[in-house]
Amino acid sequence: MAHSHAAMNSTLTAGRPAVLNIRFTVLVCVVLICGTFAAAAVLQMRGDRIHALAQAQYFEARRAADVAAEACAGLDRLAALGRGFADGQPISSVARTSGVRALSVYDQSGIAVSSLNARAIPLSPSEMAAHEPSVFAPSTMTFFYRNNLVAIDFDPHALVPARILQRAALTMSGGAVLLQDAGWAGSGPSVALANWPVVVRTSVDEDSALAAWTGSLPLYLFVILGPALAGAALAFVFVREFEKRARSAQAIRTLRTTRPVESKLLVRLAHAERRAVEDARAKSEFIAHMSHELRTPLNAIIGFSEVIERGFYGTVGHAKYVEYAHDINEAGRNLHSKIGDILEFANIEAGRYPLQTSNVDVSTIASEVAGEHAGRAFSRRITLHLGFTAAVEARADALAVRRILTNLLSNALLFTQEGGTVRVEVHEEEGAVVISVTDNGHGFTRAEAAAAGVAFRRFERPGSMTGLGMGLTIAMALARRMGGAIRIGSLVGEGTAAELRLPKV
Repeated sequence: MAHSHAAMNSTLTAGRPAVLNIRFTVLVCVVLICGTFAAAAVLQMRGDRIHALAQAQYFEARRAADVAAEACAGLDRLAALGRGFADGQPISSVARTSGVRALSVYDQSGIAVSSLNARAIPLSPSEMAAHEPSVFAPSTMTFFYRNNLVAIDFDPHALVPARILQRAALTMSGGAVLLQDAGWAGSGPSVALANWPVVVRTSVDEDSALAAWTGSLPLYLFVILGPALAGAALAFVFVREFEKRARSAQAIRTLRTTRPVESKLLVRLAHAERRAVEDARAKSEFIAHMSHELRTPLNAIIGFSEVIERGFYGTVGHAKYVEYAHDINEAGRNLHSKIGDILEFANIEAGRYPLQTSNVDVSTIASEVAGEHAGRAFSRRITLHLGFTAAVEARADALAVRRILTNLLSNALLFTQEGGTVRVEVHEEEGAVVISVTDNGHGFTRAEAAAAGVAFRRFERPGSMTGLGMGLTIAMALARRMGGAIRIGSLVGEGTAAELRLPKV
């Protein structure tokens, strides 16, 4: 046997590199696939961003051309007014609405021939010497007409409406700004006017241009993470299935390499282990599926004995028959309760007991359960105290909490002598809600407290009729299913304190 175990261990150790290699290969493949999708998504994001900005640049260039056409038309209107004034036409009324603040006509010697409103526009020698249509700071335009120099001081805001000038500016040949919008960033597409030394510059609103691109970022993340998560899940499934088959194949090879006697022993051991697992599962399945088969005849026994006991169809004829019918009814109900506890425990262990956790008021449940047991406490002259007033909520299943408290309170009343006291308290602690049931009954020894909750473990007490020993077991199982726990503390002759701890909301 020692030789066979050594051979098996050496064979399994030799098979581990293959498993590690397949894991490493799958991991590398998943990383490469995820990296490929990530790179493709990043390239697509970059391309979409460049395209969005280029499209915004194109629209801004077209808008700059529109602003330039509007500004050029405005300057041409002012020049037409200047030519009309040089020809002697009255333009005073039109000048005020067209943005003309001053207008002067100079001859070739630089003397002002005429001026609008008798106010000549002062010009520097370089401005007087300009032969081409020019625009000077802050807002003066000059041009020659019939050997005379016409100078016009104008309001730049009259050239282009404010709604068209959004994120744009008019700059002169020297770079000085003639007119600008508050949203102009100082860079962007530019278009020069056809007849005047003025350039229209616009700026791109990148936030608006990239709004659609920014909104599609979650889709890029899905493109990256979706295949990554799917690939990781598939890789996990494939690797687990491969390792399972590899272990089975390795076990078969190991059995074939061992000696016949040792092989038979290993095979018998494997069969025994498999049968033990199957027997345990069959036992749970059997107990869980015996509910109808066991309870149906018991219901018939209980029902028919109750009919006989109460004489639904007339008198029985002898008092003993009524007594026996009563005994049959009591025994049937007792057996029905015990079988119900066994089946309930089997369903909990098999995971078939339905639990629906929610926010429940455990104070209300504790009050209702105490009210249900008030008659039993009164009949035995046991004082039942409730040590809570406000509502306390926990994360649990209401029916399961009621089942647990019913069991704890029944045990407390069962093991408390007449004239005793049972107290139910509810309070909150950090991260938990605690419901305690305390009595001053017989109490438990240290060994009994350690064995509390073990299935079919009963604690005999003088004058007390113990049950099957499943109530506390079911209560602890339900508490574990809800993420809680039950703690039992006791001293012989001083009573018992049982605490149900549940997760806090």
